[in-house]
Amino acid sequence: MNQRCVLMLTNASRQEAKGAAEQIVSILSKAGVEVVDNIDSAQSSIELVLVLGGDGTILRGAEIALKLNVALLGINLGHVGFMAEVETFTYAEVAQSIIEKDYVLDQRMLVSFQVKRKNQIIENGWALNEVSIERKSTTMLELFVQIDERPLSRWGCDGIICATPTGSTAYAFSAGGPVLWPEVQALVLLPIAAHALFARPMVIAPTSTIVVAIESSDASLSADALRKIDLQKDDQILLTKNPALVKLAHLKSTIFTDRLVAKFKLPIEGWRSE
Repeated sequence: MNQRCVLMLTNASRQEAKGAAEQIVSILSKAGVEVVDNIDSAQSSIELVLVLGGDGTILRGAEIALKLNVALLGINLGHVGFMAEVETFTYAEVAQSIIEKDYVLDQRMLVSFQVKRKNQIIENGWALNEVSIERKSTTMLELFVQIDERPLSRWGCDGIICATPTGSTAYAFSAGGPVLWPEVQALVLLPIAAHALFARPMVIAPTSTIVVAIESSDASLSADALRKIDLQKDDQILLTKNPALVKLAHLKSTIFTDRLVAKFKLPIEGWRSE
């Protein structure tokens, strides 16, 4: 029988991550499950990426999980931690669930981007949460947006966000965007601080192609706040749904509405507090 293997990623800046990792590694090792902290040191095929940290650490782990075509299990050590597992499990319970493969999978869509300069693709990639295009200076950014080769609008703004349903509870949410349930297949397009009468967030079909043209000063593209790309005037950014899916693992099947209520502490007991 091949030895089982789990890749563990931790946020080194969090002291609690070290203690959590030690507890989980100890239990998994006793059960014959190898735990590694990088792909190259794995002696057998990795079956799961385990992340101890907040959503930022999980986003870094998503790229590895997608590359390996395995699920990602996030244990929240951050603040809101919307993609991470609910914080009601002990580390022993987490380890036991991994040993027994007792978890459910939740597939999340991605957004792809291509950067074109003088009709040549110079950069491409994807994001689990969002792709944002923002100004690099105090000068207002001028953008021209098209949907499926039809002009939508020009905006003088601080930037624009294109978010997935997963990302709708992240940066796009803080900028005033709607919350999309994970099962919804769509992209959210949201101008940031636009000087316009119409600057509302829009929900775009997953089959659509969004093109954002830089018409003024230099800008910067950010993919999940992990990858940064410098943009120039006349660059075009193509945004589409990625055909791949990231698999998130959860220790129990949780209704998204319940997660929303728990994470944002939404009032559900009545209209008036006692």
